[in-house]
Amino acid sequence: MKLDYHMHFEKGSYDEDWAEGFFEAAKQRGLDEIGISEHSHTFPEFQELYYHDLILDDSFIGKFQQKWLKSNKFKYTLDDYFRFMEKLRKRHPNVRTGIEVCNFQQQDKVHDILKDYPFDYVIGSVHFLRGWAYDSSEIKAEWDRHPLEDIYEWYAEEVEKLAESGEYDVLGHPFNIRLFKYLPDFDVTPYLERVARAMAKAKMVVDINTGTYYRYPIQEISPYPDFLRMARKYDLPIITTSDAHKPEDCGAYNAEAVAYAKSFGYTELVHFEQRRRTFVKLE
Repeated sequence: MKLDYHMHFEKGSYDEDWAEGFFEAAKQRGLDEIGISEHSHTFPEFQELYYHDLILDDSFIGKFQQKWLKSNKFKYTLDDYFRFMEKLRKRHPNVRTGIEVCNFQQQDKVHDILKDYPFDYVIGSVHFLRGWAYDSSEIKAEWDRHPLEDIYEWYAEEVEKLAESGEYDVLGHPFNIRLFKYLPDFDVTPYLERVARAMAKAKMVVDINTGTYYRYPIQEISPYPDFLRMARKYDLPIITTSDAHKPEDCGAYNAEAVAYAKSFGYTELVHFEQRRRTFVKLE
């Protein structure tokens, strides 16, 4: 079965004709099923959490992130999202409704937001380190201000918090901290092990994500081989995803993601429905 469970409508709107492009791309690439995983910054229910966690002072990071929060954010409610997904389901009965939630520090408030909605799956992703949106090219210079060992420590800490909360089915794009080619010259095994151990305890799934291959300088599928090898050691299950932000990218490089997973001995994917998981053949 060919699946893609990580994509976003944020470059467009809740318009059925525009969204149809995702399904057309999925058909062209031979996908059997897709799931939409809107970013939590789409929804005003999460707005307070962003303003609590992000650096928003007069520094170059703060000024950029102030503008980022006011650009195309918080424009649909969760109720709007579910109503729109119901419309899409009339044309595409098997489409799944997911969400990608940032690594907020107040996980109790995340729980309160999510608990009343029937998601098929919930992705938790590390997008911020100490309030810094590290994957934003506009503030990439901040990377040069921190020892890379600190970045790996902070990343592992954030995954451990996500896992400990028990709120998430999937870890989005694991170890995408490599995205700008800041590569370690030290042994990262302890960090890889900490993340894998936390995920195993929380029964979280690995997101084999091609977004870092076609959207970032690193040009590699996440997670990179060292972590996927660790994931196999801990028997962590997988999904394959494109992290598409535009219709034409739905399913992008799915064949490459499948081949990559198979090279580490994976033969099955997780299929989600109403937070329940079954295993299907990886093909």
